[in-house]
Amino acid sequence: MSPRDAPPSAAKPQSAAPDQGPMRSVKGGAVLGELHGPAFTHVAPQSMPLPVLIAVPHAGRVYPSETLAQMRDIELSQLRLEDRFVDLLGVEIAKATGTGLMVAHAPRAMLDLNRADDDVDWEMVEGPGRRTTKPEPVLTGTNRRARSGLGLVPRRLPGFGEIWRQRLARDELDGRIDRIHRPYHTYLARELERIRDEWGAALLIDLHSMPPLRRQSGQEKAPTFVLGDRFGASCHNSLISRAFRFLDQQGHSVSHNRPYSGGYVLDRHASPPRGLHAMQVEVCRSAYLDDRLDEPTKALKPLAQMLAVLVRELGAETARLGASGQLQQAAE
Repeated sequence: MSPRDAPPSAAKPQSAAPDQGPMRSVKGGAVLGELHGPAFTHVAPQSMPLPVLIAVPHAGRVYPSETLAQMRDIELSQLRLEDRFVDLLGVEIAKATGTGLMVAHAPRAMLDLNRADDDVDWEMVEGPGRRTTKPEPVLTGTNRRARSGLGLVPRRLPGFGEIWRQRLARDELDGRIDRIHRPYHTYLARELERIRDEWGAALLIDLHSMPPLRRQSGQEKAPTFVLGDRFGASCHNSLISRAFRFLDQQGHSVSHNRPYSGGYVLDRHASPPRGLHAMQVEVCRSAYLDDRLDEPTKALKPLAQMLAVLVRELGAETARLGASGQLQQAAE
């Protein structure tokens, strides 16, 4: 395997919080087979100090040789599709705060965990169009996005064209859903509910990175962060307000829901009335990567330290929401 085929030791979050006491570590799913390891790893202290789970769905870089052989331009596809090394940012935050950390090892090129499992561009699939056990998908904006090339399995890159040399076999698509997508989301839902049951509320921080944005009219500088809450649907307004206030005090330009409001992860796992809050955090890659947006720089650790303070504040606010909800239920 090439260096990118194997999960770098830094990407394995088993050592995410060595000073937090006994740890729980779970590996789930499978990238392909035993040779390529699990589709994701989750690690958390046995006794969590905050009701927060950080998830990193798009930084996976365990590429089976079969996948690499089908790519037209391996380096460009990896550079464009990966949230390059944002998992290392998550590891540093988890070390500093003791939050839970869930990192996907399966690369986005194989399957995008921020898409529904039927959000497929069926023209890129060789074989039956749909499982007979599933209903026909409704033609929504989600499916229009899939047909544009950014569905469950990305088909094309804007400005570049087709990613793959040939169509994807239907049984391979089903296998990826069964090995990667379903185990990831089943476990994520269960872990969030476990945290909620303990604290009264849980916060999912879905951590991503983004290419540098252009400065828009009226902005002094382009955003370093984009906070997504599905336009108010995925978390309590006190959480998003606290995040904006903190980042603004740190001198950062922040955008709200534009151009990224969150996707399937937030739609599936957030339910504020049930004490399940979720926020997508997009970090500009230029804030912690080199000029080519390829390798981490010395800026990564200070950035992580600053975000760790934010996570502690959001964790405290989530705990407050959980306590107030429990008190309200007791009063009723």
